[in-house]
Amino acid sequence: MPELRGMSNVRKTIWMGLAGWLLMGPVMAQSLTPVLAPPEPAGIRKGRFIGVVAGTAVFYGLTLLMLKKQWYKKSVPFHTFNDNREWLQMDKVGHSATAYLMSRGGYELFRWSGVNERASILTGGLLALLFQSTLEVYDGYSEGWGFSKGDMIANAAGTALFVGQQYAWGEQKVNLKYGWRKSIYAQYRPNLLGKTTGVQLLKDYNAQQYWLSMNVASVLPVGPQFPRWLNLAVGYSGSGMIGGHENPRVLDAAGKELHFERYRQFFLSPDADFSRIRTLNPSWQRFIGTAQFMKIAAPSLEYNRLNGLRFHPLLVGKE
Repeated sequence: MPELRGMSNVRKTIWMGLAGWLLMGPVMAQSLTPVLAPPEPAGIRKGRFIGVVAGTAVFYGLTLLMLKKQWYKKSVPFHTFNDNREWLQMDKVGHSATAYLMSRGGYELFRWSGVNERASILTGGLLALLFQSTLEVYDGYSEGWGFSKGDMIANAAGTALFVGQQYAWGEQKVNLKYGWRKSIYAQYRPNLLGKTTGVQLLKDYNAQQYWLSMNVASVLPVGPQFPRWLNLAVGYSGSGMIGGHENPRVLDAAGKELHFERYRQFFLSPDADFSRIRTLNPSWQRFIGTAQFMKIAAPSLEYNRLNGLRFHPLLVGKE
């Protein structure tokens, strides 16, 4: 059962795409003509505001109703669960990334509808925490899972990363992003790590990377000709994991026992923040800033304790 709890973040990671989709609808309706308009909306736009509030409420309600029917069918007394040592903490980083994206998505939606800056920041952060906290409470009443204090700390950290930057600087100098490459491990436990590529995107922690992507021009005194969209990203991943806490015994096709060593990976790579292209319409800047949660393919350096320093010319290498 502990391994099932480790996979609870899978369901939460799905909302990364859904939060981006909520933002996509209204923004896509905007003009594509590049203009240098001020980013501050001139007062609340009633139609947009009503649509954002109603859409957020419907999304929240339907999502929880669906989860209640599909995932949380059997209720047990409320209990906690300590999963802080599972999956080399990849699930915890995933929680932070999900909370960060949802905070940013909520903020951008309310700014687009004309709500002022400070209220939009607070609303985006609170919505992310409300959604994530509700799922954790559901876990606390669910057989096979449990309320995780570690998950809640990770949720709060992701929200704080967005809210803190937006309050302090009015921009996101550091973004949390997601990367993926296919791994060799899912084939040995497909029911846990995923049988298809689509499922492995969510379930196989060996295939995932999470990146802190820093905008260089925002933090360093560069010249006017320096590309404002250029970022430098630091990444983290884990490999060799076919179980939450430890790897179970598995055999190859010939019946020979296989041994996989679990280890952490650290990366350094250039990245891009295309929302900083100043000729874009502000609505497009908002959409790109939120929807660009995938790390772009770029050369990277990796360090891990088994292989030392490695260079990847484009994509992170398959393990």
